[in-house]
Amino acid sequence: MREDTVSTDPWGRVDDDGTVYVRTAEGERAVGSWKAGEPEEALAYFRRKFEELAGQVALLEQRVRGTDLAPAQAEASIAKLRESVADAHAVGDLDALLKRLDALSELVAQRREEVKAARDAARAEARAVKERIVAEAENVAESTTHWKTGGERLRQLVEEWKAAERIDRVTEAALWKRLSAARTAFAKRRKAYFAGLDEQREGVRSVKERIVTEAESLASSTDWGPTASAYRELMRQWKSAGRASREVEDELWGRFKAAQDQFFQARSAVFAERDASFAANAEVKEQLLAEAEKILPVSDARAARAAFRGVLERWEEAGPVPREQRDRLEGGLRRIDDAIRKAEEAEWKRSNPEARARAQNTVDQLRRSIGQLEARLDKARAAGKDKDVKDAEEALAARRSWLEEAERTLAEFS
Repeated sequence: MREDTVSTDPWGRVDDDGTVYVRTAEGERAVGSWKAGEPEEALAYFRRKFEELAGQVALLEQRVRGTDLAPAQAEASIAKLRESVADAHAVGDLDALLKRLDALSELVAQRREEVKAARDAARAEARAVKERIVAEAENVAESTTHWKTGGERLRQLVEEWKAAERIDRVTEAALWKRLSAARTAFAKRRKAYFAGLDEQREGVRSVKERIVTEAESLASSTDWGPTASAYRELMRQWKSAGRASREVEDELWGRFKAAQDQFFQARSAVFAERDASFAANAEVKEQLLAEAEKILPVSDARAARAAFRGVLERWEEAGPVPREQRDRLEGGLRRIDDAIRKAEEAEWKRSNPEARARAQNTVDQLRRSIGQLEARLDKARAAGKDKDVKDAEEALAARRSWLEEAERTLAEFS
């Protein structure tokens, strides 16, 4: 230490000519001069300068550690403050301030790596998101035939793309190109589909116009049966033709239905008038049906058939009946005819000599078999052969059951 120093401080001094020095690890450095006033005042002034610098360092430490200050901005602030400390006209532990700034630089460097890692992870995630968006868009463009749903989904995927983080420019551009190509391909497929659909609908229109023209030509026909069949065939053709556009479909269907209704309403009116004239015939057939029902139950098939034949002749002479009564009356007469036929079949069966002979032969065979089994049973019992006794008893039980059935069948022929 120089002997001419007039005032000293742990971190600086003032010499006799008023020059103020600060002590650093590299040695003393003049930071100013003080010509007026006491040396202590000079040191106090330059200590305040140091305290201002220390406050700036503390504030920067607080900003770096307590906020999300960007690394680049933090590094710029540290560099600027480091320069201020290195050239500071102040008295104090400037080396300690520089060390604190070095520690801040290390922290910022670590923060920069963390930010970079987070950015890389975000970009990787964003890339995965955008690759997923593109893959789904390509799948929609290539496979879907639900055009409205597919178009809406592609619009949603574009919005998801915009909301996702950006990635490196080259990859971003390549993926966007694929997404745009998928949207274009979808639009082309949809356009081609609807163009084909328009062509198909035009073909359906031609077919249905022919059907309607034919239906309208039949509307005034009085050839009821064949025309009704023709309308049924035209309806079958209509259903199998496919669909035209909604407006055309509605207009052609209205014409078709109007022609069909005209025909069937005319037919219904004619049938209603005719059915009214058939009411008297129905009354006759009601009486004939009541007469025929008295034939039941059938006790003499031959007499029943003769009586039924007489009813049937008068039935045919009575003529047609209204449609709503036809099925009931015809069904009642058919039921009586069936009963007579069954009686005739049963009578023929009873009088069939070959069938009776077969039934008699079956009864005779079973009776002989039973006699043989009874003899075998007696011998087995006499010999004390329990197993043979059991076998013979079981066989006898079966044969006797068969004999009862055979005798009932034979009795039907008597």
